[in-house]
Amino acid sequence: MNISLNTTPRSVISILVLLPVLAIMLVLMSCTANKKHITPGSHVAQQAVGYSNFDNIENSLIEEYRQWRGTPYKMGRNDGNGVDCSGFVQKVYLDAFNIKLPRTTIEQVKQGNLVAFHELKPGDLVFFKLPSYPRHVGIFFRDSKFIHASKSNGVMVSKIDDDYWDKYFWQARRILPASGS
Repeated sequence: MNISLNTTPRSVISILVLLPVLAIMLVLMSCTANKKHITPGSHVAQQAVGYSNFDNIENSLIEEYRQWRGTPYKMGRNDGNGVDCSGFVQKVYLDAFNIKLPRTTIEQVKQGNLVAFHELKPGDLVFFKLPSYPRHVGIFFRDSKFIHASKSNGVMVSKIDDDYWDKYFWQARRILPASGS
């Protein structure tokens, strides 16, 4: 780049400010193009999921539930032979939405944005503090239902507002974009 002696200080400053911005944009574009999976909460995640309404999210969750229904609970697993609650959530988010979540419940509860109970939408993560186990996570589905890997029944659907789950509800987190109907 040639800067003539007639260049004003203002144009030199403009060029010096613009160059780092262009370099950062180039790096960001090359990084996101090479990523296989996206991380929750990022602007890229909100665009990449591409769900225009919650019906699409529900349909993806139905499909995932059909594949996992009845899979037995096995601590530390997340395959067809057994799955624990956080492994189930991690696998569903990766397969259905191409979003990579952390493996443990304690890390998953730090993702996304806090959501009030009465504002739950399909795909929101719901967390519980149970007396028999310190933390439990599932995915809100619809009609007060959530899918999760239960210790006693494996992957199943439960009602979030029944006496048991309502009593131990801790918090909910939204990972997926909030747009939708």
